[in-house]
Amino acid sequence: MKKHLSNIISLTFLAASCLSAQIQPTLAQRLGYPADAKLLIIHADDLAVAHSENQASFKAMKKGVVNSASVMVPCPWLPEVSAYAKANPNHDLGLHLTLTSEWKHFKWGPVSDCGELTGLVDANGFFYDNCTDFASHAKPEAVEQELRAQIEKAKALGIEPTHLDSHMGCLFFQNPILFAIYLKMGREYGIPAMVSHDLLGALPEPFKKVVTDKDIVIDHILTANPDDYKKGMAKYYTSVLQNLQPGVSALLIHTAYDDAEMQGVSIDHPDWGAAWRQADYDFFTSRKCRRILKKQGIQLINWREIGGLLKKNK
Repeated sequence: MKKHLSNIISLTFLAASCLSAQIQPTLAQRLGYPADAKLLIIHADDLAVAHSENQASFKAMKKGVVNSASVMVPCPWLPEVSAYAKANPNHDLGLHLTLTSEWKHFKWGPVSDCGELTGLVDANGFFYDNCTDFASHAKPEAVEQELRAQIEKAKALGIEPTHLDSHMGCLFFQNPILFAIYLKMGREYGIPAMVSHDLLGALPEPFKKVVTDKDIVIDHILTANPDDYKKGMAKYYTSVLQNLQPGVSALLIHTAYDDAEMQGVSIDHPDWGAAWRQADYDFFTSRKCRRILKKQGIQLINWREIGGLLKKNK
């Protein structure tokens, strides 16, 4: 009898647990939207890398539908972003945490005083040009020091970041130690560190274990790859918007002008180069884009709204 009663209690507890899991509100519902709402952040990466990048992104946020951006603190056009942030205090500017320097002739290095012995830089004192070399050389303590230095420099220049993300995804995929440092920075500064359910689904189990209930996980991260660019960016983005799934999605783009400056920055690097960035700018400042958003019932939100959930939980 006791065993039978114990089994009933166990089954009842299991059923209650399953029911509780089922009725947990979605992120959309926590933000005050219906569960089936299509919520989208249109997010421009790489501010501060060039004047062309800044000016196109500022205009895309003012005249187009881009409603969020992230800043590369080690890059030379940071003061221009600082001026923009001060003039637009309600901005949605995050930090594109930067540990690589991928262009052929246009280079940068650490904000902190981390030197060659920490593994962050190559023999010339620049960040490595790819994520694999960065991760294989960098000491975790130096990575944490550099990320904190980038955040503090942005704040000192009047940029109060609304979120964090990772340039080239270097903190997402290389190893769980770096991923844990990335998430730690978000918790420490009380802002979301961008991570999504589809990203976690593609990562090995050790990465998933470092995510806690203090992290906000959005549903989808979407971005074009070189094959998409070859087929046409307008075609790709039209398809993305027409097939957007319910939930909270971030669409990562790069807006700049295809001018002499950006062509020089991206010389011999057509992927994510000047023409690609002009195509992004053209689409997201177009009437066609606005019409698709309206027709598909897509609601634009930003990282400020998502970050507000962290403030509520304090």
